[in-house]
Amino acid sequence: MYTQALSNSDINCLVILGPTAVGKTALAVRLAEYFGGEILSADSRQVYRGLDIGSGKDLNEYTVPYHLIDITDLSVEYSVFDYQRDFYKAFAAVRQNGKLPILAGGTGLYLDAVIRGYDMKRVPESPALREKLAGLDMDELRALLYKLKKEAGTEAHNTTDTENRTRLVRAIEIETYNAEHAQEKKHSTTDKDATALRSEVKPFIIGTTFPRDMLRSFIRKRLKARLDSGMIEEVENLHRCAPGLKKGASWERLERLGLEYRFIADYLQGRISSREELEAKLGIAIGQFAKRQETWFRGMQKKGVDIHWLEHNGRREDCSVDRRFEKTLSLLNPLHT
Repeated sequence: MYTQALSNSDINCLVILGPTAVGKTALAVRLAEYFGGEILSADSRQVYRGLDIGSGKDLNEYTVPYHLIDITDLSVEYSVFDYQRDFYKAFAAVRQNGKLPILAGGTGLYLDAVIRGYDMKRVPESPALREKLAGLDMDELRALLYKLKKEAGTEAHNTTDTENRTRLVRAIEIETYNAEHAQEKKHSTTDKDATALRSEVKPFIIGTTFPRDMLRSFIRKRLKARLDSGMIEEVENLHRCAPGLKKGASWERLERLGLEYRFIADYLQGRISSREELEAKLGIAIGQFAKRQETWFRGMQKKGVDIHWLEHNGRREDCSVDRRFEKTLSLLNPLHT
């Protein structure tokens, strides 16, 4: 049990993070088997039922209990607030069961929200504000968001949210609400359960990635395998009939999911002319996404988050789960010897 293995430390959670396509799930499962743990996913699309191939759930890899996968449907615009609340509940349940929570994923905002304990509130929608914003174009909306962020002295928003109108409007709505309630010490919609549990998360964070050329190669190989296994058909079926929706998911809803779902939605609507073009464009986009993920993780480090990156010698054998498992144990060894 982890309580014995890590008895000389105050760690109560392991975190496995890194860019897409590096095998975080496989490593997390191996560690969970060794320490007697359960997996808590940190993936913004795996929370949705029906998003299986495109989100890379790979449920066949799980030989231990997992959480925060398939917990909502596409009728819900699941947010980082929702994730933080659900994470703390799952985290508490795993610990109460005497197991080690192992957080694994690549959604930087979700990871940061629970590692650094964002102070979050449920922000209501503002029909009046949305009506005012309806007449602004994307550039004007972005300029307004950056202005609000600058005035509040907060960080630049997640890039994905500035590329999608629905998310951009929501981001402005949140910033406007925060500005209007800046003087309030407490708000009735604060998630009190999440706040109470937040201080209990004491993570040891492992980062894993590969050299850039090798990572791109893994991305291309995985993308081809997913296309061959029915990823296009998955998106087509979601458009026809999606869990939680009376009708299928609209093209706009699928596009808001980003990457695989956005590009395949474009392909199915004829905006991308061939599968070859789809695979090429999507491969480039996923590579760019991986780069943004690594930039986010470096940003977390600059804010004081201690990430222990596994060394990589540039050879394929250093990508194996066994090799990375051994390296992780060597990093943890001083904590329980």
